[in-house]
Amino acid sequence: MPSPKDLEEVDLDASALIDGKEATIGITPRAAEQLRNISMRENNQNISLRLAVESGGCHGYQYKMELTSQSEPDDYLFQHSTLTPSNVLVDTVSLGLLKGSTLDFATELIGSSFRIIDNPQSKGSGCGCGDSWEAKI
Repeated sequence: MPSPKDLEEVDLDASALIDGKEATIGITPRAAEQLRNISMRENNQNISLRLAVESGGCHGYQYKMELTSQSEPDDYLFQHSTLTPSNVLVDTVSLGLLKGSTLDFATELIGSSFRIIDNPQSKGSGCGCGDSWEAKI
C-alpha cells in the first residue's frame, strides 16, 4: 500500500488512498500459475502484471494489462496466497475502479488471456465486444 508521501510524488492527494480492507484484488489459481510461469520463463522474480483502468471504449472504461518489472510510488501490490511469485500491481486511481475484482486466466480456442471477472464496480456486463464497461457511480 502506498504512503501519503508516495502519493505526493505522483501529485495525488492522500485522500485517494484506499483502506486496506477495501484494497483487494483476488487472483485465481489459474492466473497465479500463469504469472508464476511467466516469472520462471523470464527468470525474474519481480515481474508483475500491471492492471489499470483507462477511459475509452463504448461504455466508458477499458482494462489495460501489461507485464512490468517496475513499480510506481502509488502502486498496490497483490499476490496469490500460496502460488508465488504471482505479482499484480494496481495504481491508486485504478484500484478505486477495480477493488473487489478477481483476476483470472482463461484458455480458449481463440487464445489465452488474463481477464478481470466479478468486478463489483462494473455496471452490467459491459459491451458486446467485451472490451469496455460502465462503472457504477
